[in-house]
Amino acid sequence: MSPNDKYASLVAAAGYLPLVLRGEDYLELLPVAWRAINDYGIRIAHRTYDAPELGPWRRQHSGHVAKRGLWEVHYDPYDISRVFVRTTGGWITAPWVHLPLVNAPFADFTWDHARRLAAAAGLDDSNEAAVARVLDALLTRAEHGPDIRSARVIGRTRTAAALAAPAAAPEIDNMPDREPDSTAASPSAEVVPFGVFDAHAEAERWL
Repeated sequence: MSPNDKYASLVAAAGYLPLVLRGEDYLELLPVAWRAINDYGIRIAHRTYDAPELGPWRRQHSGHVAKRGLWEVHYDPYDISRVFVRTTGGWITAPWVHLPLVNAPFADFTWDHARRLAAAAGLDDSNEAAVARVLDALLTRAEHGPDIRSARVIGRTRTAAALAAPAAAPEIDNMPDREPDSTAASPSAEVVPFGVFDAHAEAERWL
């Protein structure tokens, strides 16, 4: 039997008990990047992460020979404001060093878009501080939405400026007196009142 067949037979015989994931289980399921812990911290995709707890592990071999001594770093692609480093002493959370410049969590694709905006503006897209400011402006616009009211006011202002000025109204003193209307008012039409509806009499007609 394959492992899946064996597992299916055991579940059919004994059932299973669903368990809620713990915090460490969540970290185990996150994507992994192997990085060195340098004096400045950890670099991932032009971002630097650092924490005081990384002090004893800086410039040290992780013990993973197959990974050339790099350290196992887990990250959440939908919130890359911090990473999680596995050490022999447990997990260490290392925040992004420029996180105070950004007002909200952000994903990896948001970071890539901010780098493209920075490059289009003539900034150095490898400069974390410059990209962080662009990222903060991007998240602020996304949080508050477009300024619809200002756009409408500007549109109305431009439209009003494009219209020609109205002609001056004629002076009242120079206007000739209007002749009275000699047409007599037509008599009003005769009003025919509605009768009172008698439900019983109406029912007798249908019997």
